Amino acid sequence: MDGAVTNVRADIRADRTSSGPRGRALRVALISALVPMSLTLVQCGKASDPTALAANSQANVQVVNQTVAKTNPQIASADTFEDRFPAPQFRERYPSASESFLQRQMSDFSPKRAVQQQSPEQAPYKVASLAPQVLYQRPPREDLTSLVSMKSSAFPYFGNNPASDAPFLNISKGDRRGHRSYSGRVFWQDETYNDSRVLVHVPEHFDVRKPGVIVVFFHGNGATLERDVRDRQLVPQQITDSGANAVLLAPQMAVDAADSSAGKFWQAGGLKRFMDESADHLARVTGDPNSARAFANMPIVIVGYSGGFLPTAWSLQVGGISDRVRGVVLLDAVYGEMDKFASWIESHRSGFFVSSYTHYTARRDRELMSMLRQKGIGVSEDMDAPLRPGSVVFIETGDGITHRDYVNRAWTQYPLKDVLVKMSATPALALTRVAATSSSASSR
Repeated sequence: MDGAVTNVRADIRADRTSSGPRGRALRVALISALVPMSLTLVQCGKASDPTALAANSQANVQVVNQTVAKTNPQIASADTFEDRFPAPQFRERYPSASESFLQRQMSDFSPKRAVQQQSPEQAPYKVASLAPQVLYQRPPREDLTSLVSMKSSAFPYFGNNPASDAPFLNISKGDRRGHRSYSGRVFWQDETYNDSRVLVHVPEHFDVRKPGVIVVFFHGNGATLERDVRDRQLVPQQITDSGANAVLLAPQMAVDAADSSAGKFWQAGGLKRFMDESADHLARVTGDPNSARAFANMPIVIVGYSGGFLPTAWSLQVGGISDRVRGVVLLDAVYGEMDKFASWIESHRSGFFVSSYTHYTARRDRELMSMLRQKGIGVSEDMDAPLRPGSVVFIETGDGITHRDYVNRAWTQYPLKDVLVKMSATPALALTRVAATSSSASSR
């Protein structure tokens, strides 16, 4: 009996042995199929759990790996999941110094020791051009033209009229105050004498470090700074086109009115206060606060057109800085005050005086010429000769030259430009014509 049992067990072992790898592979395949099916049946009817899905996927991977390892140990040992999908290494994310990316050290980001700086004119810099380096050049800028309010401008004015020593605002209506002119017309303070703005113009070529001049322009009757001085008479453009190292100051006088009142320029020291305040404004406009001192000492040329004769005459007599006035130009403007003009010409022989006139002012210009000749002062009656210190010139313009257009066309087109060009050609007048030469002048 014992022998029979022993034979049966041996047969079973033989069957198992004979099945060998095929039997084991079959069983593994069945398990691999049944496990996911069972998981799917369990999960039916409820939402998927991300954690469970991840665990199941890992379990399946382990089962497959174990099956492959048993069936083919050589493949399993050389082709694991990590072998097929290796994790990125540090060296693969960050290339070495010999590869394409530049390696930076912490020292690259630390502050650098200051090096000796070259002057802007000499310091080279790289540009996107065929030449690797070029010398520094100041970038070009445009003309600067603006309207600036100044306390020392002609108006508002609440003082006396020196002609009568009576209050300038000599009429009132309710709360309004006004001025009755010599013609009998009333101009109200809040309409005609309340604009404190000054037209400031700095040409793009102006250099405060070089000898220059400030042109003070007193406009005529019935004018505004924008409509007439800037746009119609082209005063800023004439200064720029002259090429002279000059800037412009044009205070608003009576606004669009037939009135020549001088306002604060009637007062003693009025021109000096105006020029002192202007120096600070010019320094700010040009972007160099340190240049205020240069502007405060720069020579002045006063230009008076038509009714502008009155503030011109009083500025020469009581302005407080007549020695800074290098020249006076009157454009059809000798309507009176001849004694003030004659006195300045006689006492300032280092300056020049030009008066151009039509038939409207011819009588008074001839009277002024006679006064000067009686004082022994030579007078020229043309503009052909250069302007020099002490030059006194009277030019009569013929028919066809209108008073209204006189700032644009007198003895020549653009007379203000012509004066500045002639002045620039005279070294003794200390005015550099920047646009005509590249040589540097002594700094102020």
